[in-house]
Amino acid sequence: MLLTGGLKSLLPHVLRRVIRCNRLSISNTSGMAEGYKQANVVILHKSLADDFEKFCHANNGPLPLLYRSQPGDWKCPSLSSDSDIRTDCLQYRKYEHGACTGSLKSLKEYSEQLKDMVTFYLGCSFSFEKALQKAGIPIRNVEQKCNVSMYKTSVPCHSISMFHCNLVVTMRPIPESKLGAAVLATSELKEAHGAPIHIGDPGLLGIQDLSKPDYGDPVHLHPGDIPVFWACGVTGVEAIINCRTPLAFTHSPGCMFITDLKNDNVRPLGGVPQVHCISQDPLHFSIVSAEAAQKIKTLETLIGIDPGERGIRHLRRPGELLRACLALSHAGSVLITTGFPTHFTHQPPEENDGPPGALAIAAVLQALEKQVAMVTDQRAMDLNKKIIEEAVQLGILKKPIPLLSYQRESADSALMFLCESGNPERPRFDHLVAIERAGMAADGNYYNARKVNIKHLVDPIDELFLAAQTIPGITTTGVGDGGNELGMGKVKDAVKKHIKNGDVIACDVEADFTVVAGVSNWGGYAIACALHVLRCCELHDRYLRRAVGFPRAPSQRLWLPALPSVAKEEKLLKALVQLEVRSGKTASLEMEVDGLPFYNTHSLMIEKLL
Repeated sequence: MLLTGGLKSLLPHVLRRVIRCNRLSISNTSGMAEGYKQANVVILHKSLADDFEKFCHANNGPLPLLYRSQPGDWKCPSLSSDSDIRTDCLQYRKYEHGACTGSLKSLKEYSEQLKDMVTFYLGCSFSFEKALQKAGIPIRNVEQKCNVSMYKTSVPCHSISMFHCNLVVTMRPIPESKLGAAVLATSELKEAHGAPIHIGDPGLLGIQDLSKPDYGDPVHLHPGDIPVFWACGVTGVEAIINCRTPLAFTHSPGCMFITDLKNDNVRPLGGVPQVHCISQDPLHFSIVSAEAAQKIKTLETLIGIDPGERGIRHLRRPGELLRACLALSHAGSVLITTGFPTHFTHQPPEENDGPPGALAIAAVLQALEKQVAMVTDQRAMDLNKKIIEEAVQLGILKKPIPLLSYQRESADSALMFLCESGNPERPRFDHLVAIERAGMAADGNYYNARKVNIKHLVDPIDELFLAAQTIPGITTTGVGDGGNELGMGKVKDAVKKHIKNGDVIACDVEADFTVVAGVSNWGGYAIACALHVLRCCELHDRYLRRAVGFPRAPSQRLWLPALPSVAKEEKLLKALVQLEVRSGKTASLEMEVDGLPFYNTHSLMIEKLL
């Protein structure tokens, strides 16, 4: 028997010969023939081959196709010089009508049946282990001398004919400080599954217990390690099980076919990736290209100017726009709130900063096919209903969005509002957005910029944001321009120090992400544009869809109407004037917001953002 020590440096053709002679005392090929591609193997009847190839192309994250043989061909000349698929895997599995009926060291006894069967060689994550090690990243399963952990997920693959199954993933523990390096090292290796499809809490993939993998061995996390998941070729095994073909063979998970191909023919996938944490509970990281991240940083810089010279530059939190929009991009259902009744002597008391930005966000969320609703004060329901109707007529919204109100009736009112039957494990919304929404100060009151208490006009929607802090899976964003808006609690110390009347008016309620803008509407426009940037980012799109299905190429026909435009915002502001919704600073019913003229100020900002 050969020991494992020298196997990592053996050339592939030598290693295949050793495997063929059944002279190895190992249970998997992880760490073997370092720097060379390894392959998952699926062998099925030729009548199924065309559909299985389509299934691979439709799910090329887990099933990157390296080679398809002719019926009865044991060799794969483009992958190896001298190989025989009947003998050159450490171990095989035999499947009959969807059931595993045996583990085999060789397929030679089935040579007659194999004459009518086609072999598929599919990329494997073992191929990128050397790249991870070169980046200084430990391979925990190699350290622990065991197979990699593999898990069935709740993520459905794109079905083709009789081939359907959920995605299978591998998990590798990666130190948090090395996450970016791990994504960078693997994103270029498309034929070895490419970049991770999930980083963080396994429950978000439907995996309940990391200590109980469906295939392979448990791999223990070190302190500071984050579970990182890659698409896995064992997905093909699940497809074979579900199609219930009379006879099929696969490699035994972890026992790969080792090719002669080196991993140096890289194909970059849409730019240099970045990793950003978007949630602590559950722990969740997202991936975006550096190019897309830079565009969003530029948007954030544009809206950060201070036309009113109120000192908001001291409140800015660089990077918050990107993280907020990444969280929104992952959300399925979003609740938006706006409304600042600063003009307490007028009817209605609302200002016109807030609703346009809220509608701009809602429009893009609709285009992303997310669920979106709005919550507002009970006394302002009729006004907001009219504003939403105007937005639909003007083509800003595709359809009306549900309009809700919130009242505190008991200690668990917020929980009941946010979650099905008050169950924190079943939230109705993934993300809450407050934009230019009156925020509760430390003394429990609500103040406008002039230090006037307007609590009698404000329903306690802050309670939803406070409750969201205790509900796993709900993230929050606050957009503001003065520090007294809901969600600005994160910067309250800066508000008290740098904003006029800040010691009284500062909002005490935090959001996870704080977007500060010269005018809050600009923050809404920037979020809409940033969501579009993310939607067009190939790396982020792949991560969102877990590398299954086809890339969702952006459609100009769907997208251009969803983004804010000067023409749409001009018409909306005119509609708000007709509804007697006034400018915040001056209470004017002119074409202005926060005392700034729409033309050449707000219109110019919209053009710059676009």
